[in-house]
Amino acid sequence: MRILPASTEGIEAALAVLARGETVMHATETCYGFACDLTNPEAVARLFKIKQRSPDQPVSALFSSIEEAKKYVEWNDRAEKLAQEFLPGRLMIILRLKSDVPYFLFPTPNSPSTIHHPPSPTLGIRVSSHPLAMELVTRFGRPISTTSANIHAKPAPYSVAEILAQYKNAAGKPDLILDSGTLPFRKPSRIIDCSGSSETILRS
Repeated sequence: MRILPASTEGIEAALAVLARGETVMHATETCYGFACDLTNPEAVARLFKIKQRSPDQPVSALFSSIEEAKKYVEWNDRAEKLAQEFLPGRLMIILRLKSDVPYFLFPTPNSPSTIHHPPSPTLGIRVSSHPLAMELVTRFGRPISTTSANIHAKPAPYSVAEILAQYKNAAGKPDLILDSGTLPFRKPSRIIDCSGSSETILRS
């Protein structure tokens, strides 16, 4: 487990780590987040193992822009209204996946989410307001996972010290942590499901 400052050199190292199918922890507009290449099922399986997350709990996808997200999901008027008001920012919108996408995405291990895998698979989409998160996903050129950097069921971390304390005795550890210092406490992102006939707030 390497720790590097969130500098130019650190970002270059993080991009190389993602390209190798490994994992990166980095600052977001809420807490520290946990990222991997969402188009690489082995990378996703690695993240789930390290985070000790159940395989039936999908992670969301971080996109470089709203326009990029629209290439993957069936956009609708409710999503557009929310996106214009709250994105980039602390909001996840759940939408149905398109059948024709630039890359297969793996929000859970070993299960490509395509329209051919019923029941009507969906994807949680995020567009971050944090410059580091946005630089990573923009320069990587493909969607990356976005989920809090904690071990499952433990508190979301706002500093590298909290991450190290949680993973000290864990069997699996993140490959790289980009240190942006201690983040100010902010509430988790809202989650709104717009994949059905009506809008459902899953986390306010």
